[in-house]
Amino acid sequence: MLYIFKNRKWFTLLFFTILIIDILVKLNLSSFPYRYFSKPFVVLFLIIYYYLNNKEKDKKQKKWVFLSLIVFLIGDLIIINHDNFIFLAISMVCFSLAKVFLSSRFSHKHDFNIVRLIPLSILMFAYTIFIVSMVYQNLGDFFVPAIICFFLSLLLFQFAILRRGIVDRVSYLYVLIGVIFFILSESMMAIKTFNTALPYQDVLIMLFYGSALYLIVMGIVSEKKLVKEEQIGANFS
Repeated sequence: MLYIFKNRKWFTLLFFTILIIDILVKLNLSSFPYRYFSKPFVVLFLIIYYYLNNKEKDKKQKKWVFLSLIVFLIGDLIIINHDNFIFLAISMVCFSLAKVFLSSRFSHKHDFNIVRLIPLSILMFAYTIFIVSMVYQNLGDFFVPAIICFFLSLLLFQFAILRRGIVDRVSYLYVLIGVIFFILSESMMAIKTFNTALPYQDVLIMLFYGSALYLIVMGIVSEKKLVKEEQIGANFS
């Protein structure tokens, strides 16, 4: 069994099989108790894969990844019952914390060219405003928490962009695409919860979410640093 977790191809097949099973459970069975058995494996398998395959020497970076995945797991279980006001609020706190932990993992001490950050940041900010405009009338008491969640997603996106030139291209793209997928999943969940139903929402939300975490973890595991800490700003001049 451990061989599957040590081999990327086999793990990818296993992971997306589990993800599809959870989506099918979501579509065809009641949330309680079935999704409390199917959903945790999506993140649990990523935790195991990261534990067995990461080569990070920095213990703090490992800590941020483990903390983010564990909090994602807790949030996953709580948000199953998102119709409950309290459960929804707690899940939003969990996902916010997870994004903070991931942002901490992706932060670095190297200088960067702020000009490169502006275009994509403006695009993502405009997207965030668009999503907020769709749901704000129905947010009620969730207005401030929702704004914080969206702000943290924007922050995570910026940290993902800032890895450019610091890590290899494959790792950079995996993480960046993963973060974009996460934002898409979060956006659809917000529209579903606070506005209106979307076509294929139950499939797409979990598919984007699971794929997002998969890509982020794969990007972290395969990460190769291109510069050392003393080469500050070398790749952004």
